[in-house]
Amino acid sequence: MTQQITLAGGCFWCIEGAFKQVRGVLKAESGYAGGHKENPTYELVCKGETGHAEVVQLTYDPQAINIREIYEIFFALHDPTQLNRQGNDVGTQYRSAIFYHTDEQRQQAHDIIADMQADKTWADEIVTEVEPLEKFWPAEDYHENYIERNPDNAYCQAVVSPKLAKFRRTFADRLE
Repeated sequence: MTQQITLAGGCFWCIEGAFKQVRGVLKAESGYAGGHKENPTYELVCKGETGHAEVVQLTYDPQAINIREIYEIFFALHDPTQLNRQGNDVGTQYRSAIFYHTDEQRQQAHDIIADMQADKTWADEIVTEVEPLEKFWPAEDYHENYIERNPDNAYCQAVVSPKLAKFRRTFADRLE
């Protein structure tokens, strides 16, 4: 039986592009969560008017990849110590957050954050929010597979492609 988890780690193009390659992840869908406006659009979310974060909702096979492994990849893909930003992307829409679907996911999120804080994985405090998913809003169709369809986009070349190259080197043993 499959499970879902919804993750926010800055621009959803990076998170989606990485997790689509991970063995055991059956689907990675860009969208919006954690806000107060019904039917958010990319334009409104980018303006910071809805309270939503750019997220990726993963559908995964827990027999092939467990939630702890998903969190390890997630925390390697972004800087969880940056409050409401990732690099040059600034605003609450780029916050680090885990929108859990089950109590086990909530507990595992708190456990890995506590472990990373104790191990000093990051020099600064982890600011990742851990909250229940109330509603997932799929992003507009043109966001799906964005990096694959737009490799010449300047943002993709400068930000997304280098992140994905590092990701592939780091997690080569977990890729399809």
